[in-house]
Amino acid sequence: KQTLLPLLKEETSSFIFPCKLTLQRPELQHMVMELLRCIPLLLLLLFVCGLDHFIFTVLSIIQHHSFIEYSYQTSHHLSVNVMGTSLMAELLRSTIGALNTSFDSDVETSNLACLPQPTGMTRQQYLDTFLPLGALALLCLAQVYPFRLRRAIAAFYFPKREKTRVLFLYNKLLRQRKNFLYLQRGRVARQARQPPGPGTLLRQWCRRRWPRLRRYLRQSCTLCGTPETPRHQPCPNPDCSASYCESCW
Repeated sequence: KQTLLPLLKEETSSFIFPCKLTLQRPELQHMVMELLRCIPLLLLLLFVCGLDHFIFTVLSIIQHHSFIEYSYQTSHHLSVNVMGTSLMAELLRSTIGALNTSFDSDVETSNLACLPQPTGMTRQQYLDTFLPLGALALLCLAQVYPFRLRRAIAAFYFPKREKTRVLFLYNKLLRQRKNFLYLQRGRVARQARQPPGPGTLLRQWCRRRWPRLRRYLRQSCTLCGTPETPRHQPCPNPDCSASYCESCW
């Protein structure tokens, strides 16, 4: 009677095991897509912060190199002297003498009030800006664990539907197992028809020449690529150098 357990390594990679703490391949694909959606937000923040720093730099240059200070000094003295002792002289001294003025002016001013006063963002402000995006990325990494509870919750509320799903999954795995073995046999046959490369021939010659080096020149499983262990099964054909792990064999 054909059974499914234990699952093959290629089949294990397509399932999510809820009790494993590590991220698994189907979860990694979904997580990568969620992280890719965060890239536009990251680019937008980088653009805004870069534009803010550029504007601050321009305004700071204008503030330091456009400062102008004006100093204006003037002195005005007017004195009219009327000589003589006649009546006309007295009349002129009393009228024109009022025009005698004297004043000094010293004015200092600058365009400081018209210059921009930019204030750059601090490191804490930059950190507060990127902190929500970092929290969003962490949520994308941590959301895989709550997602594992969806099947358990659905099975609790819909037990009959869960039995239907399990039966469908079982039949699907049976079909995939049958097609998987057929495809793998075809792949191994194609590899066997191809001539071995120089590296393979050199490794085989070294293994036959120096048996002690076998543990350093280990072969890998022809199907899954697992490094050779004592449980690996070699092909019974003496002309074939293929090796298989226990599950693939």
